[in-house]
Amino acid sequence: MYTNLDVCTVALVSGAESVPPAGEGRFPHVAEVFSAADLPLTFSYAQALAGGLSRYGLYRLREAGTVEVLSRGLYRRTDGPPVDGGLVAVAVRAPAATVCLSSALARYGLSDAIPAATDVALPRGTRRPAVAAAVNWHTFDPATFTLGRTRLDLDATTSIGLFTAERSIIDAFRTRGTEGHELAYEALRRWLRRPGSHPSELLSLAAHFPRVSVALRAALEVLL
Repeated sequence: MYTNLDVCTVALVSGAESVPPAGEGRFPHVAEVFSAADLPLTFSYAQALAGGLSRYGLYRLREAGTVEVLSRGLYRRTDGPPVDGGLVAVAVRAPAATVCLSSALARYGLSDAIPAATDVALPRGTRRPAVAAAVNWHTFDPATFTLGRTRLDLDATTSIGLFTAERSIIDAFRTRGTEGHELAYEALRRWLRRPGSHPSELLSLAAHFPRVSVALRAALEVLL
């Protein structure tokens, strides 16, 4: 096993299906030196091959701890900054994925609930990617999906969707039948105490969600 975390000797063997056995004959006479730094911070199996890394080279980079597996066919160099690998995998596999509900509200300090799995929304009809990360998947109406949708940078090259605090409050009211009433009302109470919070702007956004407008307006009348 290699101990150098930056450089791996990559065997140039074509057509083989498995890593050659250890011992004499493991390496062919023709070899190249491949630096992991030549790879993107997060990369797919296909990108690795297209960049000139052989299957054996990728195996050896994994063995050396130079790269880690995020999900099937998706890898990340270990020399990058610490990151939530699960969210990176979700972002790469599903570009429309957006952090929502409890997970989004917690990021804004509007909820103390930290779910064991990250709440992630996709437009209804979008295929859910196969990822190892713990995710609570939600499906939202495609017609309003981009309203209040921003980006959360996970690292220098990868970002994932994130709903704004206002949109997340509206979604909490929309889903209070399944997510619980307390999540929505507590988030609204905290939001109202924040400097720069404008109920009129919240109601303007809520107008795109007719089923929640009445309940949200009533809650504002009680809390204001």
